[in-house]
Amino acid sequence: MLSSVDKKAWTRRLWTALIGLIGTGVFWWLSMPLPFLLGPLAACLITALMGAQLKGVPTNWLNAVRTILGVAAGSSVSPSLMEQLPQTLASASLVPVFLAISLLIGYPFFRRVAGFDKPTAYFATVPGGFAEMILLGSEKGGDIRALSLVHATRILTLVSLLPFLISFYVDVNLSAAPGVPFRDIPLKDIAILAGCAYFGYIGAKRIGLFGTTILGPMILSAAASLLGLIENRPPTEALILAQFVIGMSVGAHYVGVTRDELRRVVSASAGYALMLAVLTVLFGEIIYLMGINDLLHGILAFAPGGQPEMVMLAILTGADITFVIFHHVLRLVLVMSLTPVLARWLA
Repeated sequence: MLSSVDKKAWTRRLWTALIGLIGTGVFWWLSMPLPFLLGPLAACLITALMGAQLKGVPTNWLNAVRTILGVAAGSSVSPSLMEQLPQTLASASLVPVFLAISLLIGYPFFRRVAGFDKPTAYFATVPGGFAEMILLGSEKGGDIRALSLVHATRILTLVSLLPFLISFYVDVNLSAAPGVPFRDIPLKDIAILAGCAYFGYIGAKRIGLFGTTILGPMILSAAASLLGLIENRPPTEALILAQFVIGMSVGAHYVGVTRDELRRVVSASAGYALMLAVLTVLFGEIIYLMGINDLLHGILAFAPGGQPEMVMLAILTGADITFVIFHHVLRLVLVMSLTPVLARWLA
């Protein structure tokens, strides 16, 4: 039996899901891009800022949804991976430059505009993983609440802006179905994909790999794809569910935001995210002008949104997911490696 506290929490979750469904319906009716992602995100964001007591899905449910994206990324890997490696490495060599410029722009911005202390300003600036930056920032004396809002706003702004940017600036159609319906996929493939999701996540968690929900399932499903064990990615229904849950969860982060936080922290974070968006387009253009890859891949590879959200956009745009995710993994590795070195200065 559920306690009164549990019943209240699940009532709030059902209310949040209903709001997300309404947002999805509105975006679908208006023919907006990515209605299953941006619809619930926008609806939950607006109602949260209006004071609604929303509650996202439990963490283990969110992790399960993210494993779907990891499996989708890995199952898209093909034997042509090695042929594309030189251009991938050439593009990835610019990731440290992107990070350095981000720090040069963001750190003084958060110090002067938002009035953050040194640890909070640094961990707000670094476009690393959401959970990792909050955890490391709190260990170094950063403001946990501010860091949570900063990184939620960065992800929210970029995830909201990129689909429109891709649709109109790059001219890519986002209305195509993200996969094959469940009924058209052999049960063998479904079973292997599910196994890759579960055992990939468990294995990555046990060895302490960061990005466990994405990278573990991705590695196993990539191996299965290269060995010819599977010929499909997760079904359309699973990818739509992943979009909905992630959109709803990002929007629900803003429950309880005060006017002062909205004015000082969220507005500054949105401003910094817009700077990162401009920087992303600039690096995308550089990749295109250097002849390494097209503008779409350049933007998706350098856009410092959340790893699950960027994988989702890569899937929905039909981009080479291996190229895109390689850049994001490298960015996270560099961020996690640099943090101990800069910790002495932060102290």
